[in-house]
Amino acid sequence: MEWFVHDEVSSDVVARECLLDRTMGPGRKGVGSESLREGNVPAVALVAKDAEGTLVGTVRLWPVSVHGAGAVLMLGPLAVDQGCGGRGVGSRLLVQAVEQARDLGWEAVILVGDPGYYRRFGFDPYGDIVMPGRASAGRSLLGLELRRGALADAAGAVSRRLVGNLALAA
Repeated sequence: MEWFVHDEVSSDVVARECLLDRTMGPGRKGVGSESLREGNVPAVALVAKDAEGTLVGTVRLWPVSVHGAGAVLMLGPLAVDQGCGGRGVGSRLLVQAVEQARDLGWEAVILVGDPGYYRRFGFDPYGDIVMPGRASAGRSLLGLELRRGALADAAGAVSRRLVGNLALAA
């Protein structure tokens, strides 16, 4: 199966939401990280499509604030159609999203996820950072520094950071 990764466009929204509903389930909007995304615009939004143009994967990175940290993005959600699992779609989306974030000048990426999956991409636990809401079993807060030391002094609750025209707003 051949697939391609590109920036998300408005015509991808319905297919993306359907994919997220299928892969994440009906309670996906009730998680604590949703409060950080609500009313905000992702700094990075990528989709993967197969050769026929069917959306088979999605990833978004959202601007957030963490006390003592530099310019931080929160990854989520990352989702891949079940029929494409194990073919590198999620890995490719994640790697390209992180590269794009670095190119845009962001300093770190955090997420709540399975350490066994994300550690191979360089994400490590950051116990002093706290996400709103409750974490699911088997998931941890993980971070990846895009600039060395960007998370060294990070601590406390993650909060929403609104971004406009690529200029960070406090």
